[in-house]
This record gives sequence, structure tokens and C-alpha cells, in this order.
Amino acid sequence: MRENESTAHDTKIGIAWLALCASLMIHVTDEALTGFLSVYNPSVIAIRRTIPWFPMPVFGFGEWLGGLIAANVVLLALTPFAFRGTRWLRPLAYVFAIVMLMNGVGHTLGTIFGRTFGEVRFPRPMPGFYSSPGLLAVSIYMLVRLRAPAGGKKLGHDAHVAA
Repeated sequence: MRENESTAHDTKIGIAWLALCASLMIHVTDEALTGFLSVYNPSVIAIRRTIPWFPMPVFGFGEWLGGLIAANVVLLALTPFAFRGTRWLRPLAYVFAIVMLMNGVGHTLGTIFGRTFGEVRFPRPMPGFYSSPGLLAVSIYMLVRLRAPAGGKKLGHDAHVAA
């Protein structure tokens, strides 16, 4: 029975991983179609004026899109490991979920404020905003699945079954 419980838990993490990969692909498409680099590149340049060592690069469209497609392919290739519940993938899953959560929050805040850094302003909504709610929801789902006990048991479940 324990093996089945673990498999059910692993399947839920695998589903969350796959959903986050799909949400990221939708988000990249949203960004590409709404001109995200027209906000990102000027933001990086403005930040570098204040913080010269800022590590984020300025991208051309082809290299940006190609890099994100490659990252998505790598993440999708890891999906079978997520469904198997491979231990080494869990820290990566946390990082993936937290980065995508911050990404979604960033697009949402950018839309609220209508700017990113200093003088970098844009018409609302911020490019990439439309897919941000999906990123937020699926990132939170991934974090919940990673924190859930194996088998999805709730605290006190065994006491109720034994009674």
C-alpha cells in the first residue's frame, strides 16, 4: 500500500511539473506576441546605470526566444523524473516554482504600476501579463504538491481510519 501512496504523490508532482512547463510555454508565447523585450531591455539598461554589475543581459528577439525554447525543452525532458518522484528533482522543482511565481508577480506589479525601473514606462497591461495568473496559480500548485505528505494524507487521517 505504501508504494501506491508514493506513486500517487509522485504523479501529482509530475502533473504539477508538466502544468508549470505548459504555463511557462504559454507565458513565453504571450511575452513574444506582446513585445516583452521592449520593456525588459530598457529596464536592464536602466538598472545597469544604477547597479553596473547587474548580471541580466540585454537580448535580441531571436536569442531570447531561442533560449527560452531551449529551456522549455530541457524542463519538459525532466518531466518523466517528476512523475517518478526522483529526489534530486525536488530542489529544482522548488526553484522552478519560485522563479515562475516571482515572474508572475513581477508582470502583475508591472501592470499595476505601469513601469519597471525608473523611467521605463509602458502602456498597461505589461507585456506577458495575460498569462501571469496561470503562472501564479500553477506555481502555487507546484509548491503545495511539493509540501504535501506522500500519498496526499491529511493529518489525523490514520486516527480516523483506525476508529
